[in-house]
Amino acid sequence: MNKVKVNSDVELKDRLVAINRVTKVTKGGRTFTFAAIVVVGDGNGIIGWGLGKAGEVTAAIAKGVESAKKNLVKVPVLKGTVPHEMEARYGGAHVFLRPAAAGTGLVAGGAMRAVLESVGIKDVLAKSKGSSNPHNLVKATIEALANMRDPYTIAGTRGISMEKVFRG
Repeated sequence: MNKVKVNSDVELKDRLVAINRVTKVTKGGRTFTFAAIVVVGDGNGIIGWGLGKAGEVTAAIAKGVESAKKNLVKVPVLKGTVPHEMEARYGGAHVFLRPAAAGTGLVAGGAMRAVLESVGIKDVLAKSKGSSNPHNLVKATIEALANMRDPYTIAGTRGISMEKVFRG
């Protein structure tokens, strides 16, 4: 993955994907803690995820946002969609992303939708297979997006001019 440093002037919007209440049974009774998975993005190709754990929900979300800001990656977004098809796996989650024509909208569900909206993709066909665990779905979706290659770098490595790549 290509990690990226972001300037302080870039405004990252955070989005809560899931909260999990965890119970630890001790001699003195039950202890509840919360785990929050959060996605941050600038809506223009930068995305990151984080996991925060704390005794309070708000503290867990804040920790998740701080963790997400440390794990940012740059994703190629081409005309509001992904440049090409991509599949990725993380744990039991398997995701498939396919570019869509303008006006199609975001055809994705749950945790994938949160990631794709945060990165700034407006038209995509997405399918999640296997596990619906939000933690693994977020990680698999970000892995699929981070492994995408934008057409400019592919054209450069092949020695093709951009006029041949985008006719019209």
